Order: sequence, then structure tokens, then C-alpha cells
Amino acid sequence: MEGFDPTLAGKARKIEEGLRTNFSRRLFKPFAKAIVSYDLIKPNDKIAVCISGGKDSMLMAKLFQELKRHDKFPFELVFLVMDPGYAPENRARLEQNAALLDVPVTIFETDIFENVFHIEKSPCYLCARMRRGYLYSHAKALGCNKIALGHHFDDVIETILMGMLYGGQIQTMLPKLRSANFEGMELIRPMYFVREKDIIAWREEYGLQFLRCACKFTADLAEGETESKRQRVKELIHDLKKENPQIERNIFKSVENVSLSTLIAYKDKDGIKHRFDE
Repeated sequence: MEGFDPTLAGKARKIEEGLRTNFSRRLFKPFAKAIVSYDLIKPNDKIAVCISGGKDSMLMAKLFQELKRHDKFPFELVFLVMDPGYAPENRARLEQNAALLDVPVTIFETDIFENVFHIEKSPCYLCARMRRGYLYSHAKALGCNKIALGHHFDDVIETILMGMLYGGQIQTMLPKLRSANFEGMELIRPMYFVREKDIIAWREEYGLQFLRCACKFTADLAEGETESKRQRVKELIHDLKKENPQIERNIFKSVENVSLSTLIAYKDKDGIKHRFDE
């Protein structure tokens, strides 16, 4: 067959087999558990699996392919890649990894990096919001009713602490969320129970090299040169875990066990604030 590379095909098959054996307990089972626990997929869904080119979203694509192989009920997948203005070498690496992993990506281009490059205040926040909007819009145009993002367990607990320490609020990433701006669309996070250390172990096992951020703000910086609030929180959790091995689980459970009667104030679903002494 023209264009067929048996070496690539062999490695893709080896990686897929690993998700059924060595990495089943650490990756596929928590992936499937989140889908069942939070009812993330329903029969006849058409899901845009959003791939940034990083390790998390690339693994998510392979896990979705494995789930599809089980064929429990009918659903469709579109492996959607948005190019926000990647440098040619980053775009090439993304496409090479997709071919290596046998993920048939659908790529569309935007100029998000160019638009936010000269924004001084919160460019990363604006970039993330614009990315989300483009993904929803393109996925809906393709007939999808859901987009899947690759946020994992560590992202969730880090977000909880970041909200408290830097935002003065208690909040987290939800496993699923209806879009307020795109009718009939829903965001799902099926990697909700997957640990980052296990994703890294999977990447290292097969010698895979994925994109990190690849935006213009970090393109000229060496790995490890940047410092972010999320990295500080990641290090804090790592240090606390030395004293208490259950610290990560406890952070996660803290937003499942909220007692409104003990809070000084809280906001309801309409954003209205209520005080304890009302």
C-alpha cells in the first residue's frame, strides 16, 4: 500500500497492546471509570477529541480508540487538532506523532497566537478562552455534540489549590460542563481520574516526544526556565505528600465534601452570594 510504513504501524500496535496490558490498570481503567462515574458518554454521541499535541491529549486519543474497540454502544469520534499558529517544526512534530500513534487527525488553523502575542495582561487566559471557543465552533460544524479535553487528576487538584491560594475562591474543573455559548454542546474530561505520573511513565516507556506549550511566549525559553503558579502548586503538593501520602486524595475529596452550613459565604448557581447569618 502506497505510503504505508510497517515500522510506524508496528509501534502503534505495540502502544495499543500496552494499554490493554501493562498500562490498563493505571490508564485505561481510570479513564473508563470516569466515563461511567460521571456519565460522560451516551449512545450516538459524536465527540471531538481535542488534541493539542501534548502528552495528555495524545494519550486521551489512544484511550478513546481503545474504548471504541470495546464497542459497548455506538458513538463517533473526530480527532480534532487546532493549529493556533505553531512554528513549522512544532506542527510537523504533532503530525508525526499522530502518524506514529495511528490517530487520524482533522486539523484546522487559526491565528490565536498572533492575536494574543501583544496582549500584556493575562495572555494565557485569553489564549485558552479563544482556543475553547474555536474548538466548540469547529466541533459543532462537524456535527459533534461534545468536546473532550485532556485534563487529568493532577490538573484538578492543582486547580483547587490555585483557586484558594491565588484566586481567593473554592472551585475546580468539573468532569462535564454544558456550554453556555454553544447550544447543545457539552465539554467532558474523561482523564479525570488519570494520574500525571502514569501518563509520564507511558510516554517514557515508548520513548515518545510530545509538544509542551509551543506558544510564542515560551518558544525561546529552555525547558525548566519558566516558573508558573501551577508549577509552584505542583511542588507544594509534592512536598506535602512526603508528610501525608493521602494529601492528593484529600484535596480531591475536599470539593466533594463541602458543608455549606460551615461556610462564611457562598455563591449559588446564579452567582448570588449568601452569608452564614442570613
